[in-house]
Amino acid sequence: MFGPVILLMDISQSMPIIGPDSNCFDAEMRVLRPTVPVVLVAAVALIDIDGRILLAQRPEGKQMSGLWEFPGGKVEHGETPEFALIRELQEELGIDITQSCLAPLTFASHAYDDFHLLMPLYLCRVWKGMPHPREGQKLKWARIEKFYDYPMPPADAPLVAILKDFL
Repeated sequence: MFGPVILLMDISQSMPIIGPDSNCFDAEMRVLRPTVPVVLVAAVALIDIDGRILLAQRPEGKQMSGLWEFPGGKVEHGETPEFALIRELQEELGIDITQSCLAPLTFASHAYDDFHLLMPLYLCRVWKGMPHPREGQKLKWARIEKFYDYPMPPADAPLVAILKDFL
């Protein structure tokens, strides 16, 4: 019987970059130091019994007005993303959800000019009440195949492909 094997490597030497595209690695980007605030926003894909997903259009006067997004909002100090969604969906749509009905799917990490957005996306198929706009936004139930007909913020758009693969 042999004892544990310990492998020692000298990583101070330059190591080869292996992968399908070695150009994706930039030596100057090894350490990222944020120069803008990181904003945590939670979003949800509300899925109805027909398999449609609710989109909300950002109202006039707000940043990125006119674009369609997944409902949700900023996570306040001391909140979990799940609690923020429960609060935001009550405030914005007048519906009640519970944490046990939220299933994390993926997240977006996107650099805007003045902040960096980190946005977990949850799935939810069960809630109480009928969603209705409470903050001047428009709502639309849409099939995932039609999402490309709705212009979305840069952070939301990549989530569509992941959601489509999941559904």
